[in-house]
Amino acid sequence: MTPSNPRSQANVHTGPPFAGMQEVAPSARRPNVQARWIAFGEIEVEGRLYTHDVVIDAGEVRKRVKKPSKAYRDQFGHTPLSTKESIPWGGRRLIVATGQSGSLPIMPGVWKEAERRGVEIVAAPTEEALRLLGDLEAKDVFAVIHVTC
Repeated sequence: MTPSNPRSQANVHTGPPFAGMQEVAPSARRPNVQARWIAFGEIEVEGRLYTHDVVIDAGEVRKRVKKPSKAYRDQFGHTPLSTKESIPWGGRRLIVATGQSGSLPIMPGVWKEAERRGVEIVAAPTEEALRLLGDLEAKDVFAVIHVTC
């Protein structure tokens, strides 16, 4: 019986490894990031509980330092994400978790800087954004995670 689409079978190899080719054991593959919403103001990343906003830079988690953006708080009604903060620009995509109800403002300068750097911003409520992290290996995670509103 021939497959309906011969091209779909073209890259399938079921025999022993080709000369010079190494097999990758399933345990050697890097697992995707484990992150989840616990409750308002609480998230878990790689088994560790966080009760404050965090930044993830190529898998390294650190506390988000909002102080540089506090000057804009009255203008937005909430401390926004601004370019004055240490934003993890190292990847092609920046995930911004905007809080339980999506209330974290992202200043226009952040969008402009992302465009200048060729970085796509994916802004989503925190629970949804954390699910997106599960599709990525730690080295590919560049994110700002807001844990409250």
